[in-house]
Amino acid sequence: MSDLFEGIPVQDNMQTVAFYNVENLFDVSKDEHTNDYDFLPTSAKKWTPKRYKNKLRKIGFAISNIGRKETGKHPAIVGLAEVENAKVIDDLLDSKHLDDLDYDYVHYESPDERGIDVALIYDKKAFKITNSEPYTVHLTDEDGSPDYTRDILLVSGKLDGEFIHVIVNHWSSRREGTKETEFKRLASSEKVAEIITSLQDENENAKIILIGDFNDEPHNKSIVRLVENYGLYNPFETLRSYNRGTVSRFKQWSLFDQTIISSNFFKSSKDEFEYYNANIFDEDFLKTFNGRFKGAPFRTYVGKKYKGGYSDHFPVYAIFKK
Repeated sequence: MSDLFEGIPVQDNMQTVAFYNVENLFDVSKDEHTNDYDFLPTSAKKWTPKRYKNKLRKIGFAISNIGRKETGKHPAIVGLAEVENAKVIDDLLDSKHLDDLDYDYVHYESPDERGIDVALIYDKKAFKITNSEPYTVHLTDEDGSPDYTRDILLVSGKLDGEFIHVIVNHWSSRREGTKETEFKRLASSEKVAEIITSLQDENENAKIILIGDFNDEPHNKSIVRLVENYGLYNPFETLRSYNRGTVSRFKQWSLFDQTIISSNFFKSSKDEFEYYNANIFDEDFLKTFNGRFKGAPFRTYVGKKYKGGYSDHFPVYAIFKK
């Protein structure tokens, strides 16, 4: 299966920046600091070492192929959401389809109540990190008690010699209702605005890439506000259709996963990266192939029922060209 896009010549002047919500990538051991009771061999889901290894192999295969059709190689940078800890990232990078690639990662433990974090993996040959920092989004519930969510991760460095900033996001979900939870995503949007402002204060021409599962669509206020206030470009505004997205619930598609870029990726000199294209990585192997959810992301579990798939999200990516 690893010859999915075999024979495509490697484009040395192109790089892929991707994002993948890998849906509950938990290891099989109990962690005192996370709410991982559902993901233990003894839980109702029977999360066994064999199932864990299978998921790692599948996620690794998906990652290794993102952008390969266009560039002939694996992505230089991949943001991840829903990883439990550093161990699962180590295990992922040691898995079958990634172990021979030169990936390293950036990860910080976040205070999220579910015990899931964001992270960034990167090809050490292509991307040299100069700085990384987590930013906490301070939220409170209706009763005034703190509501802990994922941190936002800023990673700065040189992609093939050019300085860029990548901001990895996993904003609060809509589980308790879209309207009821909107304030949480607006708070995350505000935090991203602060990060962008500080980067642009240092360098008005800072090249910035936002990636993440925003749990909001391109037309929602939390996203539109950032795009309009900071002169960003969101290629995903035109990608969603009634039969395409990154998440499918009750046969309705949503485009929660996006890659948004600063508009200076359009006015580059010949030795700088320019925006080339962006897409949803929704190859057939990532889809449920039969039944009433045919075409939706092929998940690891549906409820407590083990399906052995990848994730409930499709990855997204943007390609940059010199």
